[in-house]
Amino acid sequence: MALVMLCINMSQAQTNTAAGSVSGLSISWKNVTNNYEGKPQSRQALIFTTSSKYQLPAKGWKIYFNNARQFVPNSVTGGLQVEHINGDFFCLSPMGDFKGIGKGQSLTMEFTASEWVVNISDAPEGFYLVWDSQPGKTFPITKFHAEQSTKPEQLMRSPQDRIEAATAASIYEQNKLIENIAVDKLVKVFPTPVTYKEQPGTFILDGSINVQSSPLFKSEQAYLKETLGSLLIAGNSTGKTGRQIILQQKPMAAEAYELIISTNQITINAADGAGIFYGIQSLKTLIDPKAYGQKQKSISIQNVTVNDQSRFSYRAFMLDVARNFKPKQEIIKLLDVMSLYKLNVLHFHLTDDEGWRLEIPELPELTAVGAKRGHTLTNTDNLQPALGSGPDITNKQGSGYYTKADFIEILKYATQRHIRVIPEIESPGHARAAIKSMDARYEHYLKLGQKAEAEQYLLRDLNDTSKYTSVQHYNDNVIDVSLPSTYAFISKVTASVVQMYKQADAPLQTIHFGGDEVPAGAWQGSPAFRQLMKTDTVIHSTDDLWLHYYTRVNDILKSNGLYLTAWEEVGLVKAIQNKQKVNVINKSLANNNVHLEVWNNVIGWGAEDLAYKQANAGYKVILSCVSNMYFDMASEKAFNEPGYYWGSYVDVEKLFKFIPFNYFKNTTEDQLGRPLNSAYLSTKEKLTETGKTNIVGLQGALFGETLKTPERMEYMLLPKLLGLAERAWEADPEWATSEDTTQAKELYNHAWSTFVNQISKRELPRLDKYAGGFNYRIPEVGAIEKDGMVLMNSQLPGFNIHYSTDGSVPNMKSPVYRSPIPFSRDLKMVLFNAKGNSGRVISF
Repeated sequence: MALVMLCINMSQAQTNTAAGSVSGLSISWKNVTNNYEGKPQSRQALIFTTSSKYQLPAKGWKIYFNNARQFVPNSVTGGLQVEHINGDFFCLSPMGDFKGIGKGQSLTMEFTASEWVVNISDAPEGFYLVWDSQPGKTFPITKFHAEQSTKPEQLMRSPQDRIEAATAASIYEQNKLIENIAVDKLVKVFPTPVTYKEQPGTFILDGSINVQSSPLFKSEQAYLKETLGSLLIAGNSTGKTGRQIILQQKPMAAEAYELIISTNQITINAADGAGIFYGIQSLKTLIDPKAYGQKQKSISIQNVTVNDQSRFSYRAFMLDVARNFKPKQEIIKLLDVMSLYKLNVLHFHLTDDEGWRLEIPELPELTAVGAKRGHTLTNTDNLQPALGSGPDITNKQGSGYYTKADFIEILKYATQRHIRVIPEIESPGHARAAIKSMDARYEHYLKLGQKAEAEQYLLRDLNDTSKYTSVQHYNDNVIDVSLPSTYAFISKVTASVVQMYKQADAPLQTIHFGGDEVPAGAWQGSPAFRQLMKTDTVIHSTDDLWLHYYTRVNDILKSNGLYLTAWEEVGLVKAIQNKQKVNVINKSLANNNVHLEVWNNVIGWGAEDLAYKQANAGYKVILSCVSNMYFDMASEKAFNEPGYYWGSYVDVEKLFKFIPFNYFKNTTEDQLGRPLNSAYLSTKEKLTETGKTNIVGLQGALFGETLKTPERMEYMLLPKLLGLAERAWEADPEWATSEDTTQAKELYNHAWSTFVNQISKRELPRLDKYAGGFNYRIPEVGAIEKDGMVLMNSQLPGFNIHYSTDGSVPNMKSPVYRSPIPFSRDLKMVLFNAKGNSGRVISF
């Protein structure tokens, strides 16, 4: 009987098409409610709909997909069941009472999921079907729709959530203090220099300009000539006009420069190549943005005198390409925009659970297996789909890596632009791609009978019975730090990376070795751990493995002339206080030139002062605080605004308003928008004078879970990057240090107005064409009704608001808002840049 039923199901599957197509099946998703049953969870629904010529049979199929939330057991309706495979990978299949979906029919499957869902980035993704009769074939379900959440119970996370969804009125309120400053009143160098003074007259830049340089600055001279060649129609560079550009050495602080433009000469003085380079970048921002559209016969530049230097020597941006890969050319574009705004460190997050992105020639499995994602239930030939990457291993989102030649090219490009590239090799957690790759290596050599070779770089004890679940729901992503082969692996990767930097003639001072989010339970069932306890009397529990691992990693780095960089957790150890296990400062690695990137200052979680504690204790601290510096956080609460929000909502103003040495000062709400009791932050540890010397700089961070395409990456990158650049370069602003609250607010409002005028009237128009153009985020229009009239504003005064009153979607030919207009129920409005790109349409 079972055999007959199987044959019937196979036949039903084939009635759709001979190949088992799923073209007639569509899926939509919606959030029913958050705070379901009064718990931090959500009730959601998937609606399966068939076309008039398609039916989904009762049996014989499975649908695989990715979802960031876990399914609550026994909560799925509709005769379907969902199995968690690993990470965010799930399998949906029919139960015995499932009747199938007939032609032109729909079926709703409701379920309860852990945590709340608010925006489009929370939707499940990457659906594809596998017929039981064709297990080797996969059929992507491309018709997917996320139903927009509009109700309070869909958008509010819990009764404690005080952050309202963005509306035209709330946006208007945010923007109402922004002044519209005339462009000729703006400082034309960005980020804001220490001193800037315009002089009468202009310098005419054309193809005949001669560039002279001190021998020390030949690289910068070549860069400037290349830049001028991209801007100007070629001319006779004889220098007979008397107009010239001179790059010359002068005793100054590191990275400092002096830029003097007069009618006949541009002079850039600096003590080092970095200073000259930053002088060139300031010269480039002095150029009218329109000049970047096509080559010019000549360009007029205002005569100015600029004296400038950076506030922080470490001005970093972290990009995660492990979760979703980005091609080499997009990294080149990133380096272009980073260098334009004087950022000087790229923290390259190259490895994680979902991918290994750097070729290590001595360990080819790392990219042969770990750089590919596609349908698999074994993870032996490639990794499983993740983050919606789908079943095809050729997909450009989940699969891809930088060859050794690619990486060397990136390093050379960065070095010419005075950007240090710090590679991150995530460990011991977030290491599933590496673990599975070395498993594949083990199996390969074991089949050849080479057991010792097979075990040489193994990253897990094959008999480990540990049970754990990572934050991202993996149960097999932690390297076993008790194994000697782990350190052979770390040494081999380190040596290979060092060699690549040497070949690129690029500076390498450190390698980042991760350290975040190792789940409880890891190593508990490891035979290697039990063996290590017998031979190392310092190790009494798995808690002691933390210091054991990073001490050894630090020694490996030191032997290569490098120092250790890691996430904040490396500066912490477990201790018992008041019979509770807590994290305390790890004094063993303090004052040892260990650099920590501190992310956890989530307001309301209790560790708001961790960065200051670690700096005060002797660690070199890089402020990468989620509350202000995480670019992957959504800019606002709106269903169609992509990004996460667990730490905060982060728009460009969150970066601009960050006060590095006292971010408590202008912190007034927790991550749910609830007002903070004035006494709450007063109990937190403040930064000491010694601690201030240990704050090496700032870092924006863009994790890649939601970055499906280069265009989405650029949307999350800009204009936030401009806020980071300003805060990392500009001298400590007066509004941040003023003790007078009223004065500080007035100073801040003017500084914020100046900044948004600068970026909307000069820098974003420049980025429309610079390095091929960038897909930056354009915000929505703000609007209110007053006395029957509608008043509109925007965060970017240099952009035009277009509107319609007949319900149609406004375009560039629609009326431009200049003054209040009569109220209309069919009013729609949208913000456009000069290129014709726009923000989301707002209906009033």
